[in-house]
Amino acid sequence: MRKQTKLTKAARGRDCQIRVPGVCNGNPETTVLAHYRLAGTCGVGLKPNDLQGAWACSACHDWVDGRSRGKLADPDQARLFHAEGVMRTQAILVSEGVVAA
Repeated sequence: MRKQTKLTKAARGRDCQIRVPGVCNGNPETTVLAHYRLAGTCGVGLKPNDLQGAWACSACHDWVDGRSRGKLADPDQARLFHAEGVMRTQAILVSEGVVAA
């Protein structure tokens, strides 16, 4: 198991920032940092850095990771929701002074 960083711990109790309509459970008790996988920044056994993560409820995390998406769901749409969640998470972290822009 990977060591938790300040940014992974900061996800606890936060509102989901991925917010997939009809999927998001809105339960901050299930929120974790969901890493956005981007070629060149991750690989086998290597997660992207924590700045490439979005606060995600358990349902949205499963959806963007493909664990609960139906076969008809568009993977590009999942990537878009996840990327927007990363940007919203970063904006909150900047506004709180946790990271600098």
